[in-house]
Amino acid sequence: MIFTPALTNHFTDKNSNKMSSSEDLVAIWEVPLNTGLHTVEFEHGTATGKRVIRVNGKEVLRHDWMFRLVGEETFCLDSKVPCVIKIEPSGPFGYSYSITVDGKTLEKFSQAQGKANCTWMLQVNEETYRVVLERGSLDIWVNGDKADVTGEFVENGTETHFTIGNTPAYIKAVSSCNKKEGLIYSLIVNDNVIPPSNV
Repeated sequence: MIFTPALTNHFTDKNSNKMSSSEDLVAIWEVPLNTGLHTVEFEHGTATGKRVIRVNGKEVLRHDWMFRLVGEETFCLDSKVPCVIKIEPSGPFGYSYSITVDGKTLEKFSQAQGKANCTWMLQVNEETYRVVLERGSLDIWVNGDKADVTGEFVENGTETHFTIGNTPAYIKAVSSCNKKEGLIYSLIVNDNVIPPSNV
């Protein structure tokens, strides 16, 4: 089972910055997509069958009364990535919760995203940014927004220029000289190479 158990009965509603409470919050997952890291919260009322799904603090599904306490709930991330939360019995009075994303377990989906994308986390002017390069399309995403880019050929490879906030940055692609490894991508901001991230 891949989930982060709710260690507290409180969560932050990111849209209102208010603290809400829920005794029924049973699981929290973080799903990496090109558009950002999405937090999925799941509430399950074991007495009423209530089911609530929130994505990044916004409610996307609610069933207040359900007679079946086990089953599945389906929803989409970014309006196109299908997700399924499974509720299964675990012992005489317990339940286990799991999520599949695009037909894969969260772990396998995250691994596939890691192979298909290069990701960097960095601070620029006291703000945190997540930069994602899609290897297949060479699209660049900055905090979930597709960046306007300009590419140029340079000695030993290419540079793709864009901005992070108002700060110029570029991703340099060079050959690894290894057919299996392919190209090596480096993010450069203010003449500093930013180390890749797993998130």
